[in-house]
Amino acid sequence: MIMAKLFAVYRQPKDPAAFDAYYFGKHVPLAKTIPGLRSDEVTRGDVMGMEGKHPVYLVAILEFDSMESMGAAMASPQGQATAADLANFASAGVDVMMGNTMMV
Repeated sequence: MIMAKLFAVYRQPKDPAAFDAYYFGKHVPLAKTIPGLRSDEVTRGDVMGMEGKHPVYLVAILEFDSMESMGAAMASPQGQATAADLANFASAGVDVMMGNTMMV
């Protein structure tokens, strides 16, 4: 089965506690209003690389039925509000990537 996923990769914030408070208190509830969102998950604790702790702070994965449904979802008022909200807390930067995924 092919699904579409959005990966939001957040860089290490200067104030992790403030990031977490805003992210989990405001951004996640806002993101959960995006139409067509099938599931969402985030990393907890340190993100690890092959050499140890990675400079990435948090990775969020949002799942949709297809790239088309993701596009419609992100173009919706809720999707636009969620994207605009990144400026309120992700000052260290965030990379957003999207693609089809499948079980192998």
